[in-house]
Amino acid sequence: MSKSKKLFDVAKKIIPSGINSPVRYFEPYPFFVKKSQSSWIWDEDGNKLIDYIGSWGPMILGHAEPRILKAVASTMKHGTSFGAPTEMEVRMAELICKIVPSVEMVRMVNSGTEATMSAIRLARAFTGKEKIVKFEGCYHGHGDSFLIKAGSGAMTLGVPDSPGVPASVANGTLTAAYNNLESVRLLFDRHRSQIAAVIVEPVVGNMGCVPPAIGFLEGLRALCNQYGALLIFDEVMTGFRVALGGAQQLFGVRPDLTTMGKIIGGGLPVGAYGGRKEIMQMVAPAGPMYQAGTLSGNPLAMAAGYAMLSVLSKKRSLYTVLERRGKQLENGIRENLKKLGLDLQLNRVGSMFTLFFTSQQVVDYATAATSDRAKFAAYFNTMLESGIYLPPSQFEAAFISTAHSEMLIEKTVKANRNALRKVFSSRS
Repeated sequence: MSKSKKLFDVAKKIIPSGINSPVRYFEPYPFFVKKSQSSWIWDEDGNKLIDYIGSWGPMILGHAEPRILKAVASTMKHGTSFGAPTEMEVRMAELICKIVPSVEMVRMVNSGTEATMSAIRLARAFTGKEKIVKFEGCYHGHGDSFLIKAGSGAMTLGVPDSPGVPASVANGTLTAAYNNLESVRLLFDRHRSQIAAVIVEPVVGNMGCVPPAIGFLEGLRALCNQYGALLIFDEVMTGFRVALGGAQQLFGVRPDLTTMGKIIGGGLPVGAYGGRKEIMQMVAPAGPMYQAGTLSGNPLAMAAGYAMLSVLSKKRSLYTVLERRGKQLENGIRENLKKLGLDLQLNRVGSMFTLFFTSQQVVDYATAATSDRAKFAAYFNTMLESGIYLPPSQFEAAFISTAHSEMLIEKTVKANRNALRKVFSSRS
């Protein structure tokens, strides 16, 4: 019996389902990671895998990046947490405000979920309205208001609405179709004086990678302006990933509030929300909207995040490298699909990508849901056998890092071709 199987058997007895996040699970059991380096991870049984998850996005420079490790080790010598302000919190906030176009002030928190929960509370406080609009298949963490037709693990498990969410909370969340401005306009027409904010993943990563249609984000901005609602970009995944300044820089649309996470912690638990100064000044103790966190601005997370953002902001050519690697992978997979005569859909934005096992163009929740999950599961396991670690779910984006070389991309393309041939060799 493998060591991972033994660990999983023990874990199931003391951890719900044996894992601490649903997205980590796959049949017959998930492997347990022992170490990582660059674009590789090793499991407890010594298997070496090319990693396209990168801790679900943060590892844009690859695993165990020396500059980040050095920053954390240096900071740790002075302690791990103080519950009081540190200089690095100030430096980190300055750097975020310098990089992200719409952010004039920022508050550090401990996770992406905490950031999105705080952002919608702030939107409600600022506007005096109570309802929010989210999009089917977009995932903004596991706050009660967001588990209405959510993406990510909820979509994978076929549980779009989570038990435990009070009806009174669910009634405050309105859902629209991603890339469909008319569905948003109808909600504003019906609830014109009640909508505090529209929250959106500007590039969806939690029903697989789904880019915004031309004019969609601009249309959301215009509708929010028209009806006096705030526009919130959830850039926990896209922030510093699709461009240095996030999706708002890439697409040239400024939200009122932005939520961040993942990359800004360099792999350590962290989150942040920020935006226009007049809005952010409502946060306590400057204003009446209360939000707090014992470990917010944790010195280790701040050191790792500051090191990460410093590298990205000083070497912007890294984004050219990411685009080139992404294009290489995309071209290779598309050529495989053509040679094998397969009508599958590949979506990519920069270093985010998803191969959907459907013939329909994937533009929203409904089209993503047409994917053949059984075929994808077979493909995932075949790629894993070839030493390629992809997201176990059809409805999660994969990530490329600057550590993925041309040679590793070519190896991945070859494994993709062989896996597709095997999965579709006996068509039903």
